[in-house]
Amino acid sequence: MSTQLRIALAQFDFPVGDVAGNATRIAEFIAHARDEFGADIVLFPELALCGYPPEDLLIRPRFLADCEQALRGIASGVRGITAVVGWPQSAGSVVYNAASVLRDGTLAHTYRKRELPNYAVFDERRYFDVDPDREDCVFEVKGVPVGLVICEDLWFAEPLASTARAGAELVLVPNASPFERDKHAQRDGLLAQRVAETGVALAYLNTVGGQDALVFDGASVVADGDGTVHPAAAAFTDQWLVVDYDAATRRFTALQWQEEGDESRDALAWRAIVRGTGDYCRKNGFTKAWLGLSGGIDSSLVMAVAVDALGAENVTAVRMPSRYTADLSNDLAAQQCAAQGVRMITVPIEAPFQGFLDTLASQFEGQAVDVTEENLQSRTRGALMMALSNKFGGLLLTTGNKSEYAVGYATIYGDMCGGYAPIKDLYKTEVFALARWRNTVGGTATHGGLVIPQAVIDRPPSAELRENQKDQDSLPPYDVLDAILLRHVDQEQSRDEIVDAGFDAATVDRVLRLVRISEWKRHQAAPGPKVSRRAFGRERRYPISNGYH
Repeated sequence: MSTQLRIALAQFDFPVGDVAGNATRIAEFIAHARDEFGADIVLFPELALCGYPPEDLLIRPRFLADCEQALRGIASGVRGITAVVGWPQSAGSVVYNAASVLRDGTLAHTYRKRELPNYAVFDERRYFDVDPDREDCVFEVKGVPVGLVICEDLWFAEPLASTARAGAELVLVPNASPFERDKHAQRDGLLAQRVAETGVALAYLNTVGGQDALVFDGASVVADGDGTVHPAAAAFTDQWLVVDYDAATRRFTALQWQEEGDESRDALAWRAIVRGTGDYCRKNGFTKAWLGLSGGIDSSLVMAVAVDALGAENVTAVRMPSRYTADLSNDLAAQQCAAQGVRMITVPIEAPFQGFLDTLASQFEGQAVDVTEENLQSRTRGALMMALSNKFGGLLLTTGNKSEYAVGYATIYGDMCGGYAPIKDLYKTEVFALARWRNTVGGTATHGGLVIPQAVIDRPPSAELRENQKDQDSLPPYDVLDAILLRHVDQEQSRDEIVDAGFDAATVDRVLRLVRISEWKRHQAAPGPKVSRRAFGRERRYPISNGYH
C-alpha cells in the first residue's frame, strides 16, 4: 500500500521585523495544520520568522538572538506534525539563511541556503554566508525521504541534484520571490526542468504581501515527479494550500487549493499594485490615503488603486485648480469620485501661487516666464497636500509614472510629494492599458459606470501648468518614448543598439540625456511597487554623479 503524505503550505504574509507576532502565528498555524487538516508536514516561506527581506536588521545581534529564541519556543510545542520554518541562523561571526525541521519538540535538522542571490533586488551576500560543508538535508516523514532546498537553490542544478542523490524523493522549496511580470512562466519551466533532471516531486511555496517596493505574489505550485506542473495558487492571496502526496507515484492531489483565475499581465500587475499599496499603508500605520486628483490618467488610476486597496471610505481626493486648469479636468475628477464613492474636496491654488509670485517679483524682475513658474504651481500643490495629510492623518499617494520619473518630467517637492508611488513602475502606455483593463475586466465602479471615465483615457495628457500645454510639447510621443525607455532601462541596451533598432538618433540622444540628468530626482522619489524587470529604486541603482554616457 502506497504511503500518503498530507502537506499544508502556509501561503501567508509574514511581516518584516515582527518576530514575536510571526512566531505566535507560526505556532498557531502549525497546530491548525495538524488539527484541522490532518497534515503530516507544514511548510512556511523563506525567512518566515523574521520576514523577507530583513536587510540591516540582520546586523543587529539582538535581532538574531530574538529570532533563535523564538524558533526554539516554536519548536518546543511541535508535536504530531513536522514543521519547516525559515529563519536567520547566527553561528558565531556568520549568519545563514536557514530553514529548520521542527518535530517532537526539537530542532531536528537545519538546512542552510547554498546559493545566495546578489542581483536585481537581492543583496543576500551582504548579510548571509554559505556553509562550506554544503550539507544536504534529507529527513523521513512516515518513511518517505523528504529533502529541503531554499529559493535560489532551485535555480541551480546542483543543490537539487545532490539532494536527490542523498535519497530525497520529495523536495520542499520555501521561497521569498518578488513578483515581476512574465515570471510565472519562467518559474514553471524551471520546475519542469528540475523534475526532469532528478525525478523528484517538488512543493514550491512562495510568500505573499507587500514589503516597501517589493510585492510577493505567492502563486505557489507543486510539480509531480513525472514533470507535471500543477496550476499555480491564486496570486497575492493569503491562503492555506493543502495537498496529498502519493509516494509510489510521486504525484500530488489538491485538497484545498484556490487556483489563479486570471493570469493576464494586466490582471497580475493590477493586483500587485493594489496589494503593495494596501500593505504599505497597513504596515506603516495608515488607514487612510490622500491624493491630488487632476482629471488626468495618472491620478485617476492611482485613485482607483487606492479604492481597491483601502476602500472608498478611506480615500480623499483633492482637486487643486489653477488659472490653467480646464473645466473638463474638474468635471472628470468629480465624475470619478461620484462613481467610486470617494470624498472630494476642492482647494484652489491661485491665492498661494500668486503669493509666491508676489514674494519673488522683485527677484524675478526682468526675467522671462519659464519652467520656474510651472514648477512653482506644482510645489504649491505639494505643500498643500502635505499640509492636509499632516493635519488630518493619512498617507499622501504620489501619482508619477515610470516614463515621467525616467526623464525627469516631474517636479521635485511638487507632484513628487508623497509617501508612496503606486504607479511608479508603470510606463505611461502601461498606465493607459491598465486603466482600460480596470474598466473592462476589473469590475464596475461602486455606484455604477466606469471606474475611470472614458474621457480621462481619451484626452491628451497635460500637466496644465501653462496655457494649452500638452505633454507631447516637451516629450516625444509616449509610444516612442516608452519603447526607447523599455530598451534602455529594462533591457539595458546602449544608445547604438537602440538606434540600430530603428529609432531616430537625435530622439534617442535626447531621451538618454534626460534619463541621465534626472537620476538625482529618482533618488529622492517615494517607494512604489515593483512590477517590471528593472524598477527604479533598489533594483536599478545608478550613480548621480556619473561621467559615463
